[in-house]
Amino acid sequence: MFKEWRHRRAVQRVKPGDGRPLKRFRWWQMLTRALFHLPLMNDDGRQMDYAVDVRHQSQKDGHVKAHLYLDGRHHAESRVPAVFPVQGGTVEVRASNFGLKRCHYVTADGAEFPLVPDPASAEGRRARLDRSHPAVSRCLGYLSMIVLLIGLALLILQLAEQITRDPQGLAQYVGTFVSPVDLSAGANAVVGLVTVAASTERALRMRYHWLLDGGAG
Repeated sequence: MFKEWRHRRAVQRVKPGDGRPLKRFRWWQMLTRALFHLPLMNDDGRQMDYAVDVRHQSQKDGHVKAHLYLDGRHHAESRVPAVFPVQGGTVEVRASNFGLKRCHYVTADGAEFPLVPDPASAEGRRARLDRSHPAVSRCLGYLSMIVLLIGLALLILQLAEQITRDPQGLAQYVGTFVSPVDLSAGANAVVGLVTVAASTERALRMRYHWLLDGGAG
């Protein structure tokens, strides 16, 4: 019930586009823009080319916006999470703190298909690495997960030490916990940067877990 209500609300947020042309993806936009494509066939057999363009820096407005293009022209826009009605179903877009965690075509019967990232985008380059060097890609994926697990463990240790520090608080019931790992401010900064890089790598593959990737943000 709640999922259906949220879906309807997302559809209601969609605004019509202004017809402007889709701009080509530039290499310097790899960390600030995501571009995905979806070719579909119309009822009369004509191919329709949809594109989803997300500018991550639009968070300055308080939310991220997704733009839907049809045959190279601006067709609709919505703040994320977005649900765009398209031929035969909808396109669902959801964002995380590090990129996109969902950009899928959902058919009327519930089948789901990820959109194809633009070859020039960071997502497209990561997908090309996966196709050309699958072993390297898997190692990189495992490394990202390990980094996030270590970062999460360190965070839990530090939080446990903080909340049991006050002898008049929780410490009087469970005792004082002292973390076995004592990182300097510089080391904590390095850990933070590495975990952000790991979550960004996962976002390029639209991998997301609320505890791992959400905690890193």
